[in-house]
Amino acid sequence: MKKIVALGFLLFIGISPIRSQEWLTNFEEAKKMASDNNKHIVLVFAGSDWCAPCIKLEQQVLHTEEFQKYAKEEYVLVKADFPRKRKNQLSAKLQDQNKKLAEKYNKSGGFPLVVVLDNTGKKLGEVGYKKVSPNEYLNLLNNIMK
Repeated sequence: MKKIVALGFLLFIGISPIRSQEWLTNFEEAKKMASDNNKHIVLVFAGSDWCAPCIKLEQQVLHTEEFQKYAKEEYVLVKADFPRKRKNQLSAKLQDQNKKLAEKYNKSGGFPLVVVLDNTGKKLGEVGYKKVSPNEYLNLLNNIMK
């Protein structure tokens, strides 16, 4: 009985609202979704296994319930990751796509960089890591859209 309860709990955690907003990796799919739903795109450039500010941004803002709940309604989220560890390497196709995205939207090569785009992929603005609450970070992103 305890095993069944534990399994049920783990399944419940796996479908919790915090994970309800999916991070896309296919930029063309994200643009189509944004266009179909009249949403802005939030494109995050990160080094998930080496960039300390990137990890902080994810933990303190991007993976919080407040951010996820709002983002689900307002944004299409895309992550362009640049891991360095061999075990975390992306497919060659995804690496190529992320490199092209960086050439277009992250010419400075800064990490993390959060770029706000309209639903056609036009860059509206950008912001890096800020030590602020999730709601304050959302305000930064929303101000870019105005």
